[in-house]
Amino acid sequence: MSRAPGEGAGARSPAPLEPLGPEERPLALLIAVAVCVALAIAVMIGAATIHDLSRHGGSLPGAVFLALVLVLLAQGMYRRRYWAVLGFEALLAFQILVTSLALVVASTIAAAAACLLSISLGGWLFWKLVRVMGRIQAGER
Repeated sequence: MSRAPGEGAGARSPAPLEPLGPEERPLALLIAVAVCVALAIAVMIGAATIHDLSRHGGSLPGAVFLALVLVLLAQGMYRRRYWAVLGFEALLAFQILVTSLALVVASTIAAAAACLLSISLGGWLFWKLVRVMGRIQAGER
C-alpha cells in the first residue's frame, strides 16, 4: 500500500486561518500603518527642507506623489484591505533586496549594522504580514 506525500501516521493539516474580527487589527498591521505614515511625513519634510531638490535627483511633485501613495497604502491597510497589505509587502520586499545589496558594499561597521537592522526588521514585518493577509483573505471568502 503506497501513501501520498504528506500522508502518514503523524500527518496533520494546518489549522485553518480565522478571519479577522469586525474591528480587529493585529499588531503587525498597526506597525505597517505607522511605518507608512512615518515614511510619508519624512518624504514631505525632506522635500520641503532640501534646497534645490532636483540636484539631488528628486522633485517636489515626485515627493508629493510618493507621500500620497504611502498615505493611501496606510489608509487601505487600516481599513484591512488585501490589496494595500499586498502593496506594502511588495515595497518591503524591494526594501529588503536593496538593503541586502547595500550590505555587500557597506564600507563601515555602522553601515553594515544599519543594513542588517533594516533587513531584519523588514523581514520580520514581511513575515508577520503574510498571516495577516491570509486572515484578511479568509474573511473575504
